[in-house]
Amino acid sequence: MFPKQFTPPPLRISILVLPETAPMAVYGLYEVLGSVGKIWPQLTGETEKVRGIVPRIVAKTAEPFQSVIGVPITPQASISDDNDADVVIVCDIELPLRGSPEGRWAEEIAWVRAALARGALVCSTCSGSVLLAEAGLLDGCDAASHWSAAELFRDRYTRVRFRPDRILCDSGHEGRLLTAGGASSWQDLSLYLIGRYCGSAEAMRAAKIFLIGDRSGGQLPFAAMTRPRQHDDAVIAESQTWIADHYPEPNPVTRMVAQSGLAERTFKRRFTNATGYTPVDYVQAIRIEEAKQMLETTRDSIDGIAAEVGYEDPTFFRRLFKRITSLSPAQYRQRFQTAGIRQGA
Repeated sequence: MFPKQFTPPPLRISILVLPETAPMAVYGLYEVLGSVGKIWPQLTGETEKVRGIVPRIVAKTAEPFQSVIGVPITPQASISDDNDADVVIVCDIELPLRGSPEGRWAEEIAWVRAALARGALVCSTCSGSVLLAEAGLLDGCDAASHWSAAELFRDRYTRVRFRPDRILCDSGHEGRLLTAGGASSWQDLSLYLIGRYCGSAEAMRAAKIFLIGDRSGGQLPFAAMTRPRQHDDAVIAESQTWIADHYPEPNPVTRMVAQSGLAERTFKRRFTNATGYTPVDYVQAIRIEEAKQMLETTRDSIDGIAAEVGYEDPTFFRRLFKRITSLSPAQYRQRFQTAGIRQGA
């Protein structure tokens, strides 16, 4: 890959962990990135000069701590002793947050800003982008995160263009800020970094070793309807209770408006403020969630499922389903249907 007389020095990647971090991405990134140029020759006997990667787990202090799932995380250095990384990766945080993000991670945010200022590539995996948003680094930019962070971004980070459809997302700063969405997006990020700095052939080798790769459909196929906001609007709560049992019926939004006793414009405004969804989007989300469950657990025809969840026009249902999930109903069934149902058990 490189001239015999020159191989670039190893790429230094600092993996930032927070008190709210889970260990999966931390150790997954560490193992995959650290394998570059090492495991493939051991497995195949093939040798080729590639740029190595030296990952390092860093935190506010180097003291071991218990992660949010109870598994210990042991940083290898404190951020005060780590000022020369070529790449910084902010790992995921626990969602939903317990309390406001305001005032959290002040030292980590300052460290990340300094890394970006000196020219490092700064990345986040999954909900780690919340730290970047809290730092103000994503203002005016597209950003990926876990789909369940949509409400947090909508309510708190109004200047960020939240992209729940994306796995890897260029988030500005001349290509030096990269956000990755979804809990397993660290896999996509690791292949991207290996390809970018060590060559596409080495990225392919890593994909073959660890059996990771294509998620070209994005993360929407894996997303579920996020929990509506908690609120004190009794009229809207009554409408939510009603729609839970009557979503397949014709014109459900019109019927909710009539039952509420409110003017249509007032109802729609109050419903959106209370739940975070427009009434139409709320009904569609419930219907599509039910359709997904039926595709996963039954052999019912797609046209039949469309009708059962409230869509008389199966063509419209297919278009809507694909827009929301990025897969056709048939593709969704093929990917997610329960094995026993698929095999005819």
